Amino acid sequence: MKKHRSSLTIIQLNDSHAYFNLHQEMFWQGGQAVYRPAGGYARIATLVKQIRAANKGHVLFCDCGDTLHGTYPALKTQGQALIPVLNTLGLDAMTAHWEFAYGPEIFKQRATELSYPMLAINVYDQTTKKRFFPPYSLKEIGGLRIGLVGIASNIIDKTMPPSFSKGLEFTLGREELPSIINDLRTKEKVDLIVLISHLGFSQDMKLLSEVQGIDVCLSGHTHNRLFKPAIQEKTLVIQSGCHGSFLGRLDLEIDGEGHVVDYRHQLIEVEAKINPDPEVDDLVHQAIAPYQEDLSTVVGETATALNRGTTLETTMDNFLLQSLLESTGAQLAFSNGWRYGAPVIPGEVTLNDLYNMTPMNPPISTVELMGEEIVAMLEENLERTFARDPYNQMGGYVKRSLGFNAYIKIENPPGQRVQQIFIGDEELQPGRYYPTTFITTQGVADKYGRNRQQHNERSVEALKSYLSKHHPLRAELRNTFVAV
Repeated sequence: MKKHRSSLTIIQLNDSHAYFNLHQEMFWQGGQAVYRPAGGYARIATLVKQIRAANKGHVLFCDCGDTLHGTYPALKTQGQALIPVLNTLGLDAMTAHWEFAYGPEIFKQRATELSYPMLAINVYDQTTKKRFFPPYSLKEIGGLRIGLVGIASNIIDKTMPPSFSKGLEFTLGREELPSIINDLRTKEKVDLIVLISHLGFSQDMKLLSEVQGIDVCLSGHTHNRLFKPAIQEKTLVIQSGCHGSFLGRLDLEIDGEGHVVDYRHQLIEVEAKINPDPEVDDLVHQAIAPYQEDLSTVVGETATALNRGTTLETTMDNFLLQSLLESTGAQLAFSNGWRYGAPVIPGEVTLNDLYNMTPMNPPISTVELMGEEIVAMLEENLERTFARDPYNQMGGYVKRSLGFNAYIKIENPPGQRVQQIFIGDEELQPGRYYPTTFITTQGVADKYGRNRQQHNERSVEALKSYLSKHHPLRAELRNTFVAV
């Protein structure tokens, strides 16, 4: 019997990074950045309830991951503080990335505590070769049979600390996806297939050009704010910012054959004026209450708007690197190009702001790097950021750096992007060693340098110390990387 035409609303949450409550967010207006409060799970809950009520429950709500990690209460409880909040939102499925930071065993436990499935077709136990999570789940909504497929971030065992992937191996998911699609269509008899991905927007677009059969791709990882869906082959692709500052909404009309015949899309800002859902608001306050007093402590003042939302250089990371340089007396400083970290507007800086910048609070390290190693390290990072082949893009933003000015050609082939590097007015010398400070192996990988030492002082302590000596803080852009 032929099915009738159906409607479905899909809501996407991606890369909320454990931002429990309202926080500052950066927006572009003309030629400048402006800031206003946004986000919070209680406001997200209000929006989702309104959409469900208006659509008679014909709603699918999915999370693309980077959810259980990114703020102090999340780190302190290894993600557990999020569980009651997330379970109340009524999500249908999710996949993962930074969730693996607690180690596979703890993450597996957290996944069992969620009231909805964690999905990943591309994460395997190294010993048994079995999947660590189910590859897909099924959902019946308004007469539609929907297959939900998860692809976790594939870079966890390639660019992140080894503890994240202990005992596991990660694939791209490219080889597994066709057979999963076939099973869903032929065995499970689904009408619609939704891919919940944390590969990144560019990676998803390439994947979908190679593998047909996905109706909708919910893309995560790269923090794109897509104001209209991208279309790859016949697949609709959306991505919805970060920090829980946005929800993506996709309204679909589906014919009796399971074909999407019409759609509407909205990138919804989770505005401060939205009334928080009382139940979720209460759960949020319970989660953060044990830490609220300490985290609200004012530790300094900034004259510079601190943000992390640009590719080549940011004011937030300049503050972090200035602190490392002052702590160690080194000449150069490096840290990873993390995308997460809500902005701090001019005015008071709290301890919470500092933990949002480096929630792991890693120890500070020093190393001596030879000039030619610095070039090699930057070339490697620039390729991971700007690779022509999206599958080779495995970083966040460009590695955060301070102490030099690099002139780069983004469009050049691998190994040929760095044109010149200057330290002050002097060109970088290939055979000279430069005293360097960094945090985490994503700042400077183990294969580079000599005399590597880990210091007792940690990142947050260095940030606090720097604020105590520099008030107000200034951390303006310094043209560390200039695209020429």
